[in-house]
Amino acid sequence: MAKFPVVAIIGRPNVGKSTLFNRLVGKRQAIVSEIPGTTRDQIMAHVDAPEMSYLLVDTGGMGGGSLDKDFEDDVHAQSLLALEHADLILFVVNGREEITASDYAVAEVLRQKRKKHVPVLLLIAKCDDAEKTEEAIPRFYELGITDDVFPVSAAHNLGLEEVQDAISLHLTKMHFGPRKKKEEDVSEEEEGEWEKKRAAAAPRIAIVGRPNVGKSSIVNALMSAEQRSTAPRLISPVPGTTRDATDTVIRSHGKEYVFIDTAGLRKQARVERGLELFSVLRTLQALESADVTILVLDATEEIGRQDKHIAGLAIEQGTGLILVVNKMDMLDTEAKEKLRKHVAHSFAFCRWAPVLFTSAKTRDELPHLFTLIQAVSDNRGRRITTNVLNRLFQDLSQKHQSVSGGKLPFKYVTQVSVYPPTFAIFIKDPRRLHFSALRFMERKLRELYPFDGTPVRWLKKSRAKED
Repeated sequence: MAKFPVVAIIGRPNVGKSTLFNRLVGKRQAIVSEIPGTTRDQIMAHVDAPEMSYLLVDTGGMGGGSLDKDFEDDVHAQSLLALEHADLILFVVNGREEITASDYAVAEVLRQKRKKHVPVLLLIAKCDDAEKTEEAIPRFYELGITDDVFPVSAAHNLGLEEVQDAISLHLTKMHFGPRKKKEEDVSEEEEGEWEKKRAAAAPRIAIVGRPNVGKSSIVNALMSAEQRSTAPRLISPVPGTTRDATDTVIRSHGKEYVFIDTAGLRKQARVERGLELFSVLRTLQALESADVTILVLDATEEIGRQDKHIAGLAIEQGTGLILVVNKMDMLDTEAKEKLRKHVAHSFAFCRWAPVLFTSAKTRDELPHLFTLIQAVSDNRGRRITTNVLNRLFQDLSQKHQSVSGGKLPFKYVTQVSVYPPTFAIFIKDPRRLHFSALRFMERKLRELYPFDGTPVRWLKKSRAKED
């Protein structure tokens, strides 16, 4: 599977990059301000466009012009890092102003520093006056960086559909796969072929967690002796040794598994400028392409908010989830029992995720990880027929009425997708289906069918009143 594409927004300060970012993402995530230099760090978000999904990276301004001189060099350096990691670049200039020396400086940096195969789209921002736009466009070709020029107004949502089409076209030419079609646009035959390919492919497992919890040590311990002697993962007591997400293929009982060892994720406020921020990007890319996420916890450290956040990221991406508690050999019997209860309490929001208590050093229980991975992979592709689902939930509705005094207010339930299992509930008024009813339905579904290790998604769809 190809890596998830990265699209970087580059330009001098205050040309409208953050407004463009917010519009492409579809929500106000970047800080928008009239003060040049407001965005200091890259901000990353997933964009799910009609034909292509990608990670969008907003950057601070390059080429000078910021009021924050103390951070200007640092912001420029981070923008260079974004440029080096990008698969496509959106170069933004201000259509209301003449080309500046900073614009020329950014264009020169793009010529010198970007990978030669990486396409550049020149976006002339703040073009909300058609007559002035026609006059402005020719002069921006003087930058000589690309023939792909798009006048846009992010504030008024003008020209962005053409930009999205161009992004999808270029990424497709670079052999990035298109996003999976929406369920209603996919025929049963297409869905069946896609599911067969997913089931036949080697499971991709992202090893994630905070720095220095033993992620690389676990991958090493899972390797055969021959593989460890030729291609061990680099391990060190220094947090952050692993910078990139790297793939290791391991065979067990005749089946291949692709392990993606990632850099540790820290709280955003503690992410250092520079390479570590891109370690976060690589980890997010690993989650995007993973079938199963293994969240590694350190038995000798407190479970923190960041551990739960990482689990939440995996659930949002729809990957399977397994919790692995490492370094259990360092605890006595009483401490182990206390830790088991603490893990169960801390991750009550995903109690369906299997937990493996182990030690990469002693390898106790570690071989069972392959069995868990295979089970979770199978559960993510599990389907339940519509007839069975509706009989089940009609029975549950009666039970729910006897307990709560009201029936579950749905008309019809069907499974619309797998990887992860996704169910559509057709209901006259979706607002009537309370989240507590959904939790009740999911709990009963999990009691009857093996969905251990996989999130289950629910779609509420309106259905007109029947005559």
